[in-house]
Amino acid sequence: MRSRIDMYTAMERTRLWAPGVALATLITLVALALGRIQELLFDFAALEPLVLALLIGLAVRAAWTPRAVFLPGIGISAKQLLEFAIVLLGASLNLAAIVDAGMQLLAAVLISVSVTLVAGIVLGRAAGLGPRLAILVAVGNAICGNSAIAAVAPVIRARKQEVASAIALTAVLGVGVVLALPLLVGVFDLTDERYGVVAGLTVYAVPQVLAATIPVSAEAGQIASLVKLTRVLLLGPVVALFAMLYRNRDEDGASSASRRSLGTFLPWFVIGFAAMSLLRTASLLPDQVAEMAREASKLLTSVAMAGLGLSVDLRSIRASGMRVGLVVIALTILLVAMALTIVTTMGIG
Repeated sequence: MRSRIDMYTAMERTRLWAPGVALATLITLVALALGRIQELLFDFAALEPLVLALLIGLAVRAAWTPRAVFLPGIGISAKQLLEFAIVLLGASLNLAAIVDAGMQLLAAVLISVSVTLVAGIVLGRAAGLGPRLAILVAVGNAICGNSAIAAVAPVIRARKQEVASAIALTAVLGVGVVLALPLLVGVFDLTDERYGVVAGLTVYAVPQVLAATIPVSAEAGQIASLVKLTRVLLLGPVVALFAMLYRNRDEDGASSASRRSLGTFLPWFVIGFAAMSLLRTASLLPDQVAEMAREASKLLTSVAMAGLGLSVDLRSIRASGMRVGLVVIALTILLVAMALTIVTTMGIG
């Protein structure tokens, strides 16, 4: 009897969520198609499908307010699907890559990420951004863009408007970095290896790292990918850090009663992310399974971004748009300057 009730409840929930999830999925399919068109025209996607899904969702929401029947599924898409995507992302990360990269390169990444995190938060607050939005912009530029913003947002209880603003503006301005970065090769007479390190430390998304380096050389692309992977591996520790810092705060940022459960200290998807990374490192996940998990993570994240866009009124992020843009530009300049300093002073390449 109990199992029948549970099955009935599950079916009812599915019916409740289906319209909103279907709408977010439809937007994602359009975004995937647009991403493919970009690849055919330019050999790479200037804006990733998940960013396009967010932007299309925002545009749809600006032109049409979803009816009540869509709201539960939109909410599930923007939250629970995103959490599952973060867990699956861990399957594509091999922690042994840190050792293989060498201590010198690891030190360079640690310095770059640490300085960018602190500088991003300080610059964001100085520009008038709220503490959560400043954190999202900082982690997005310091680690791996959209994935980092999406992973940190739940643990600091960021508002949907803040997540949308951080992802959209960081992604759009990131395109400019991809186009301008190869100019550094001639200006600073960089070798392919040094340029690869600079690009890996500077560009915020993995596909854009390849777009910024492959036109220069395959060697630059390989080195940049390794550096970028090392940055991505720091996602888990950074999410855990902010989970610890925000574990006793309510949604307004004020201190609240102490909670001692592991689930509050580290949300389930952070634990899942770490577990999947460890399984991958221990070679308990075959390459094919890890690749499937990575692709599934990208797809679920795109659906989540569509749901996020559908749930955010575009007018609510306009007020902070200019300030977020200025902070991202300032962080980009800092990242480039720091990367050039690191490869020179540490003798990399």
